[in-house]
Amino acid sequence: MRLFEVLVLISSLSFLAYGITYFTSSKMRSEFVRFGLSRFGMVTAILEILGAIGLLVGLLFNFFLILSSGGLALLMFLGVIVRLKVKDGLWASLPAVFFLVLNAYIFFESIKFYLG
Repeated sequence: MRLFEVLVLISSLSFLAYGITYFTSSKMRSEFVRFGLSRFGMVTAILEILGAIGLLVGLLFNFFLILSSGGLALLMFLGVIVRLKVKDGLWASLPAVFFLVLNAYIFFESIKFYLG
């Protein structure tokens, strides 16, 4: 298995876990309340789960890898903005930054592969 595929799996499994955790953990839901985004919690969780599935499907069909990694990178970019807005420290913001960079990397590598 190539490093790129391992990175896709890491991202996919992480987002699948984060998305499912929203439905199973009151702490995760309370974070959206703290951010002032309680009405977007379920939508975000569903997008995370769909993005995770899309990354896996994207290992076979590059179009889904482009779409999913781009969507997840955008979601994490917005997550970083929210963390800055609520003045969370670097440690609390680090996962969002990491997954932003990871999914942006997957996105650009997928685009390069698509363009040949």
